[in-house]
Amino acid sequence: MFSTLKVFLTSFPPKIIFWKVAYKVLGIKIPKMGEWQNLFTNKSGIEIGGPSALFKREGYLPVYPIVRALDGVNFSDSTVWEGKLSEGHFYKYQFNTGCQFIAEGSYLPKIKDGNYDFVLSCNNLEHIANPIAAVLEWKRIIKKGGIILLVLPNKSANFDHKRPFTSIEHLIDDLKKNVAEDDDTHLEEILRLHDLKRDPQAGDYKSFRERCLNNYTNRCMHHHVFNQTVIQQLFQYCDLDIRLQYSSMTDHFIAAVKNNF
Repeated sequence: MFSTLKVFLTSFPPKIIFWKVAYKVLGIKIPKMGEWQNLFTNKSGIEIGGPSALFKREGYLPVYPIVRALDGVNFSDSTVWEGKLSEGHFYKYQFNTGCQFIAEGSYLPKIKDGNYDFVLSCNNLEHIANPIAAVLEWKRIIKKGGIILLVLPNKSANFDHKRPFTSIEHLIDDLKKNVAEDDDTHLEEILRLHDLKRDPQAGDYKSFRERCLNNYTNRCMHHHVFNQTVIQQLFQYCDLDIRLQYSSMTDHFIAAVKNNF
């Protein structure tokens, strides 16, 4: 019953009231989201790969309504998720607008050191081939005491559930090799273990394979599969201090602070 209900729940958008009722029925403890929101109240930040429904007023973790300002980064001026984009003051989050940067999430040369109070990244880091390089870049652009919030998919609820978790050793090796976004190391594993039944947008195997082969253009592929342990190890490697962490049925949440320059 639980697994059937979990699949049913994950087919809905993350509405606050819906999730609270569902979690109560399942007997799952709901974190105090006010503790998470306090990290961002009246602060200025940037979101990598957004905007995200999860951060909206009606979302599971409503950050957008409480921030002072928010900019955004997307890898291209045309994405599967947002369509056509323009660089400049065009980043729309909920009812507000910030600056939109067109850049790789792991390389942000237009943004100076210590420019923001926080970085948000929701269901994005798994699409980046070199995650440690990305997090180190995000650390660079936040102030001392700044926050990085990662939301990453819980594989048990999505099409990655057959895949093994990525090890921290593999992520460190990617960093040392300076792996770029054209990396296809995980392609064979993805084609073999991706559950197409849980990914209706992927189409049949032939269509999915073609999409994966064009990943540099579309960035739909999940290079890595995370759990809380790997995320903790990633933050520790980047010398970031973990403040809050939590796993829901669909996502892993973790927030860490930059305590050094």
